[in-house]
Amino acid sequence: MKLIIGLGNPGKQYAHTRHNIGFDVIDALAEKWGAPLNQTKFNGMYATLHRPEGKVMLLKPLTYMNLSGECVRPIMDYFDIAVEDIIVIYDDLDLETGKLRLRQKGSAGGHNGIKSLIQHLGTQDFNRIRVGVNRPPAGMKVADYVLSKYSQDERPIMDDAIKKSCDAVELALTKKFLDVMNVFNGA
Repeated sequence: MKLIIGLGNPGKQYAHTRHNIGFDVIDALAEKWGAPLNQTKFNGMYATLHRPEGKVMLLKPLTYMNLSGECVRPIMDYFDIAVEDIIVIYDDLDLETGKLRLRQKGSAGGHNGIKSLIQHLGTQDFNRIRVGVNRPPAGMKVADYVLSKYSQDERPIMDDAIKKSCDAVELALTKKFLDVMNVFNGA
């Protein structure tokens, strides 16, 4: 089974903020695939579906960003999902708005959700789709920036990034992640 994890924070006040791009991608996949996230376990909301490529689980940890690993590890253990079968989708301040960067491993780069995953999974070697949200304007705190909503100009760029992220996930169901990286990192 493939496990697609979107990082974010639960609650209406965080919906569609920069930090919740992972949740937005999971919601878009759930809608596209007709798979509502209506199951809960280990403080996560998920949907399991059978696709032609095999069984897939879409997961939104409800632990808040900084504790994401506390949901993901038990889900992986319970459903016997290997670390090479996960894809984590999250926001990245070091990429320009809407830019995707796929990686198979790496440090947390200051991202607390990824720090939590690395801690609970015991490895930095897992597939990820990083979605650029850019750096905050001068004088704005990072926390305030990532918890803010997109500007009117940014919204169509992020909608396109969500679509491309969905395309990358779908391709990763049939291709090696390295091949998917070659397609999307060059775009």
